[in-house]
Amino acid sequence: MFQKILIANRGEIACRIIATARRLGVATVAVYSEADAQSRHVALADAAVPIGGPAPRDSYLRGDAIIAAARATGAQAIHPGYGFLSENPDFVDAVTAAGLVFIGPSASAIRAMGLKDAAKRLMSAAGVPVVPGYHGDNQDPEHLAGAADTIGYPVLIKAVAGGGGKGMRRVTRPADFADALASAKGEAATAFGNDAVLIEKYVEKPRHIEVQVFGDGTDAVHLFERDCSLQRRHQKVIEEAPAPGMPAEMRAAMGEAAVRAARAIGYSGAGTIEFIVDASDGLRPDRFWFMEMNTRLQVEHPVTEAITGVDLVEWQLRVAAGEPLPLRQDQLSITGHAFEARLYAEDVPAGFLPATGRLAHLAFPAGCRADTGVRSGDAISPWYDPMIAKIIVHGPTRAVALNQLAQALAQTQVAGTTTNLAFLGALARHPGFAAGDVDTGLIERDLPSLTRTPDPSPQILAAALLASADLPADPLAGFTLWAPLARSLAITRGDTVTEGTLRLTPAPQITLAGETLTPRLPVVKAAGQIHVFDHGTCFSFTPQDPLDRASSAGAAGNATLSPMPGLVKAVFVSAGQAVAEGDRLAILEAMKMEHTLTAARDGVVAEVLVEPGAQVEAGAALILLEDAA
Repeated sequence: MFQKILIANRGEIACRIIATARRLGVATVAVYSEADAQSRHVALADAAVPIGGPAPRDSYLRGDAIIAAARATGAQAIHPGYGFLSENPDFVDAVTAAGLVFIGPSASAIRAMGLKDAAKRLMSAAGVPVVPGYHGDNQDPEHLAGAADTIGYPVLIKAVAGGGGKGMRRVTRPADFADALASAKGEAATAFGNDAVLIEKYVEKPRHIEVQVFGDGTDAVHLFERDCSLQRRHQKVIEEAPAPGMPAEMRAAMGEAAVRAARAIGYSGAGTIEFIVDASDGLRPDRFWFMEMNTRLQVEHPVTEAITGVDLVEWQLRVAAGEPLPLRQDQLSITGHAFEARLYAEDVPAGFLPATGRLAHLAFPAGCRADTGVRSGDAISPWYDPMIAKIIVHGPTRAVALNQLAQALAQTQVAGTTTNLAFLGALARHPGFAAGDVDTGLIERDLPSLTRTPDPSPQILAAALLASADLPADPLAGFTLWAPLARSLAITRGDTVTEGTLRLTPAPQITLAGETLTPRLPVVKAAGQIHVFDHGTCFSFTPQDPLDRASSAGAAGNATLSPMPGLVKAVFVSAGQAVAEGDRLAILEAMKMEHTLTAARDGVVAEVLVEPGAQVEAGAALILLEDAA
């Protein structure tokens, strides 16, 4: 076993790897960018080395700096985590050339599975079923359009490199193919530096089921399946293991196909074989097809750990250190059911836009596993993925585990930034999800109900009003026998002012709009704000002097503002140009995704304040319209 390893990553995955390494007695070295100097993974590691600026290209993608840090600190091996350099074969070659061990698959295995089109040809030759489609090298638009006609609409255009839904477009009719192809290629070029695509048959009721595999370079086993069908914009939201409704015959067939895939490339370490499943006629062993292989540990690996009792990071370290597979296939089994929910800083009603901000408060309930790379007081950086935590539960049955998930989400507390916590809670309570009737289109079909933003209830308002009183430990302190035990209070939320009266009877009670309430909800005060938590939703208020009723006027509404920090990729309008509501004005690239900014109303462009290539802050004015007539 290694004595010291370097972790070439950040956030929750770095913290997760540190936990297992510490249990095994292995020292850890963290690397960090300027933005992460005070981060949790730096604090947890035994040593930490700065490697550059906040942008990934200046730090976490600098393989030379990472290898130099490993050699300088005496690390024997490098664990890549996931993302960044984890699937970069050139980095693997460089690590090996430096006399270090890469904790993961060989460079040749990564290259074999790195491009989706070549990987599918390889898998087809290995006897693994693949989706009907075109995976060739000819990228001529007319040739690709002809391939789509041959396959039959609807089709899916997919970037051959990368993942996460980038460079992916569904096309339902030939007339839309050219525009969709250009858009997919442009996004793929921006995200991966490779605009090549493949064309596949679009599965009408798809389920995304993946199989965890593990190899030692000689043999391989599978650790059963995970269902990742609950997605939005091709991004996984809630994962579970095992897949609901999975017949034993199909589980065996998928597991055997996944192991064949791993053996075909002499795979070593943790990997995932992703399958697309046609669930239109239930789960059948002849209705699953290979999509791609992720040659690394997955974000959702904790649900596999929960049902198998296996620590996958431990297996990674042991196999990389030269040990054979710790268990045979017949020694692996499934116990119970597990869910993982991805908690993100994102504005759900605004279309799941990534959010930033400082975490004024972060707390998780007992009884769940929370993998996180942040703490109260930490900032959500615009430079990286805005994940706050993964919340994992495990129960004896799917129904019990789903109840545990709903409860854990309801009791999680996050304040200081906008999150998807309430959205996750609504998903956990969704009747279709509870019944196991899941496919990748569930969220889009029920989006309005899942993203509905509730107004604060009287109990929430009462709790906030009580917190604004700043009562001492002795609630009667400060009152006198000849003064009434009542006090006027006021709070604001946006432009709304709420007033109430505090009375001590002797327990504190709030009278609000004629109703007397005894507040019982959890409340946290931080950074001058009052945060009330109710079923996974955080309601934030500002305490106000009841005698002060001044308020400022709102914005005129002529400016198109940047919804988040980002890079202006394109501007489509100029001063004097007439625009209609919904017209494209600009494209902003932020947090690894492109966001189209559109006109909020009809009007004439008065001024364009930015040029392509400009880095802008959240709230910056980008384009001004002339005053409405």
